[in-house]
Amino acid sequence: MNLAGIEYLHSLAPLGMTGDLKNMERLLEFLEHPEKKFRTIHVVGTDGKGSTSFYLANILTAHGVSAGLYTSPHLVNVRERIRMDNLPIAEEDFDRLLLQVKSAAEKNDTHVSFFEAVTLVCFLYFAEKRVGAAVVEAGLGGRLDSTRTACGELAVLTSIGLEHTEWLGCTESAILHEKLGVLSPRAKMFIGGISDVLVQDAEEFVKGIPATVEKPSVLKDLQVPNPGRHYIENASLSLAAARSFLGEKFSEKTAREALQKSLWIGRMHKLLDANGKFCWLLDGAHNPHAVKRLAEALDAYYPNQKFPCIFGALKDKAIDEMIPMLVPHVSTWHVTRTPYERFREIEDVALELKSLGCSVGTSAPMSKAFLEKVQAESNAPVLVTGSLYMIGETIDLLKNDFEDLKFFRGFSKSESEKH
Repeated sequence: MNLAGIEYLHSLAPLGMTGDLKNMERLLEFLEHPEKKFRTIHVVGTDGKGSTSFYLANILTAHGVSAGLYTSPHLVNVRERIRMDNLPIAEEDFDRLLLQVKSAAEKNDTHVSFFEAVTLVCFLYFAEKRVGAAVVEAGLGGRLDSTRTACGELAVLTSIGLEHTEWLGCTESAILHEKLGVLSPRAKMFIGGISDVLVQDAEEFVKGIPATVEKPSVLKDLQVPNPGRHYIENASLSLAAARSFLGEKFSEKTAREALQKSLWIGRMHKLLDANGKFCWLLDGAHNPHAVKRLAEALDAYYPNQKFPCIFGALKDKAIDEMIPMLVPHVSTWHVTRTPYERFREIEDVALELKSLGCSVGTSAPMSKAFLEKVQAESNAPVLVTGSLYMIGETIDLLKNDFEDLKFFRGFSKSESEKH
């Protein structure tokens, strides 16, 4: 099959934050504003955006609302990013709509990035399908993120941490303001796990939009398949947003039942084989903020257990901060990398580990043979962490072996992994 649209996507520059929204706005006008044909809920934050978006979309679906879901990055194939009622966009639709974007860009002499093109496809697809709601995760920041053009009536802020400081600012307050920039006038935002000082900062900032913010209580009795306090926090946010969106149609019972079945794959994800044996623990923690949450969850759920750990990270990640937080929970480190060019070299990671007195075992590029070798050497479940890209590679290699990963069996590994 000649997939010219997908070939076009692979040719585009990866970055989604291009300095302004003019290109997006120009093309959306040319395409007759598909983003205005559905109701949008924005999700922004440093970490936790994906699980919060996923939980919220599932709650809406359980209430009979046809829910679009847009997340990034993907784990195995770019089509994962665009879903309706948790079914990914069909390859034929994806390719067709990419060609529509390509044509619009050429006719308007407008260049778009990879992320902008996928965002435009998302808007076109959700408009075609007449979704009752679109839960849209920002790619980076909020104020200048291409998803902002959807002008949602509701928004969720999951967390604030120092990441992408070259684009978003060097302080938590500056990053907060960038993320609050997603808000439209008279919109409402639910705020998650940030400090009281930042909450006050947010309340002052949104007066100029004007918009409102609310910090809902964490419902500690919520149950989700992903263990960890941060997932309960994210589920609490999703439930509050759903209650506001649905109004009188909201059912606490329906929402809680939906959350109990909402496994966000690759995040504190316990993989059991057909015999019920705990084999792998997958977590895409890829920065110090996320690793801190992972370490807290390991403390809470596996307090006296040390895991063999498969670890790899991108070059721009602060592994000197990440590794020490995991040391108390790791018996032996196994270092790997994917083919993605931004991955830190195996030797560099191994040297960092050895300088901290860590025991380094098998080191090799990611492959099925590497996973099997580490598993065979271990007398315990193996933790895989350090990068979402590596989690995606692991899932692609294991998807036929575990029922939890069946969602990915229809996907081939996407060339667009690097985006």
